[in-house]
Amino acid sequence: MENKQGNLLVVDGMALLFRAFFATAVSKQFMVNQHGVPTNGVQGFMKHLFTAIGQNDPSHTLICWDMGSKTFRNELYSGYKAERKAPPEELIPQFDLAKEVAEAFGFINVGVPGFEADDCIGTVTVQMAGTGIETTVLSGDKDLLQLVAPTNEVWILQKGYGNYKQYNEAVFAEEWGITPQQFIDVKALMGDTSDGYPGVRGIGEKTALKLIQEYETIDGILANVDQLKPGQQTKIKEDLEMLRLSRQLAEIHTNVPLAFDIERCLYNGLVPEATDIVDQYGLKTLRRDIL
Repeated sequence: MENKQGNLLVVDGMALLFRAFFATAVSKQFMVNQHGVPTNGVQGFMKHLFTAIGQNDPSHTLICWDMGSKTFRNELYSGYKAERKAPPEELIPQFDLAKEVAEAFGFINVGVPGFEADDCIGTVTVQMAGTGIETTVLSGDKDLLQLVAPTNEVWILQKGYGNYKQYNEAVFAEEWGITPQQFIDVKALMGDTSDGYPGVRGIGEKTALKLIQEYETIDGILANVDQLKPGQQTKIKEDLEMLRLSRQLAEIHTNVPLAFDIERCLYNGLVPEATDIVDQYGLKTLRRDIL
């Protein structure tokens, strides 16, 4: 991403940590350190972070986190993420440890209770849009594609380290045939099983995409509902209330009360005390990967 005033890499901390944890958890490689704490997720998280920095070459970095499991979306809909299993016991101590290690390496962590990391990420990218500092979001979550904008790319993690699908406006338009803003309406129609909201029952991604490509918005579909196939009419009319609710749940909020100092987010490379940090936390694999 070419720019003159810099590029802020905005990291979805939870997405990287979960991905790193489960990549090694299958073989029970939890990498317990000298303090008896599992570190597999933390070490993989930091490796993902440094690998992305190597490719993105940001001037600034910021890591966004969920702050507890309940957000305003749970108040809107009690079923939101209700079916998600509790995290494995080996992962639980790594939530705080990941933030602690990231901070030791000089990274800034942010999160706001009542909001998801996605909302914080969205807020940061919108706040930066008028500053001359462009942004790159790093995540494994395609929900964040709705944030793709002239000043914001979204990099979606693929398998392994250093593999990303890099979305700017042109790449997104080519793949989806809609705008990032319209992606919210597609999500609302098709629902999201991992987040636990159903959208319109019986309408999947393919149909949702086709409807939005044709009618542009959910309001456009509703204004022309009588032109739809009888089956689609019935499904939408029966699930109208859930469709409107799903639209609220699918949209990332970009006005979170979030304060951060961009100057503190300046990235100056690996801190001089990196060796001491990896030794202190028993991060042997990370030592090999970054030092």
